[in-house]
Amino acid sequence: MKKHLLSASIAILCFSSLPAQAVTYISAKAMLDVENGTLIQSPLITIDDGVITSIERNKKPKLGKNDELINLPQLTLVPGLMDMHVHLTSDPTVSRSERLGQSIPRMAVKSAYFAKKTLEAGFTTVRNVGADGYSVIAVRDGINAGDIVGPRIWAAGPSLGITGGHCDNNRLPPELKYTSTGVADGPWAVRTKVRENIKYGANAIKFCATGGVFSKGTKVGVQQYSLEEMKAIVEEAHMRDLPVAAHAHGTSGIKTAIIAGVDSVEHASFLDDEAIALAKKHGTWLSMDIYNTEYTLSFGEQNGVDEENLNKERQVSKKQRDSFSRAVKAGVNMVFGTDAAIYPHGDNAKQFSRMVEFGMTELQAIQSATINSAKLLKMHNKLGQIKTGYAADIIAVEGNPLKNISTLEQIQFVMKAGIVYKTEK
Repeated sequence: MKKHLLSASIAILCFSSLPAQAVTYISAKAMLDVENGTLIQSPLITIDDGVITSIERNKKPKLGKNDELINLPQLTLVPGLMDMHVHLTSDPTVSRSERLGQSIPRMAVKSAYFAKKTLEAGFTTVRNVGADGYSVIAVRDGINAGDIVGPRIWAAGPSLGITGGHCDNNRLPPELKYTSTGVADGPWAVRTKVRENIKYGANAIKFCATGGVFSKGTKVGVQQYSLEEMKAIVEEAHMRDLPVAAHAHGTSGIKTAIIAGVDSVEHASFLDDEAIALAKKHGTWLSMDIYNTEYTLSFGEQNGVDEENLNKERQVSKKQRDSFSRAVKAGVNMVFGTDAAIYPHGDNAKQFSRMVEFGMTELQAIQSATINSAKLLKMHNKLGQIKTGYAADIIAVEGNPLKNISTLEQIQFVMKAGIVYKTEK
């Protein structure tokens, strides 16, 4: 009996001698509640092991020996931003023909570089919708392991597409017999390709439902996959609980993708009333990249963009913005997606002002990049808000973004999961 008591006493002593886990506190001028659209003055946020454990007002923390107080008295706290449409492997200043010579390892290195820039711009979570060779999946895993710095990544593998479609590579001569990794035709072939992407680590799926602006030889509005093929892709991905994104500019492709059950439609350039009604009925999220047209038409030629692609951008730009305004007015679900890579990574937040210009309130634009994007990823109980029990993804800006949305283009402080990656005091 004495022996057991002695053992228990030793165990208690050993446990009590362990150092207390450090707690981080953040105080600031104000904090944005993105759910209610209100500013909370003088918040004090407590963070333990990367998670927000309490939020108080007008309090001073009682610091333990290893605790840390981050004091940002002139700044407003905002939840870490989320971009649901990026391509971290691509650089808009490198021509499409030059990219043909880039190896998969080179793409992975570029992705790591752009991931860091994206995080420092205040985007703590992104969805990478397609990359060759599973390169961004490797970068995601490196970030998760702590090898490199970057945002949380939902990474699709190679984008699925038809032979000769937008997600194929049509820039090489036929004698090379090259087909992009994600190409699959027919319902069982696309199921196989989804399974292959999942096998190699994809936690999102993306397919091309129509032609696109930057591919060669495709008409931007023409549907590519059939309803049967799209249903097969969605069903296979949803069985594994992966979100599905459909690239779709054209009206018929948008409608077919929505009917097939996709989680989000990317670009959604040519919406009609029926497409808007379908999106509302099915709760489909639209991700509409309405800023990048300005960069493409201003700098595309000097960056080596072909005239065919510039001409397609001219066809799309105004139509897409009109569609965006109509979708916002109708109350369609919207998330923040920029197609970063068409314009420079790190400039993601420049889209916010255009979303406001073309119909959103400042709060709606911020919600698209926080609580809405978290809902799309089915992470709305962990991400997208500064709230007890949520991941400590917190950024800070000067001023009130509800009055001047462009403040989100100048991020002063970035924290992801309780770790500070940028601070400008």
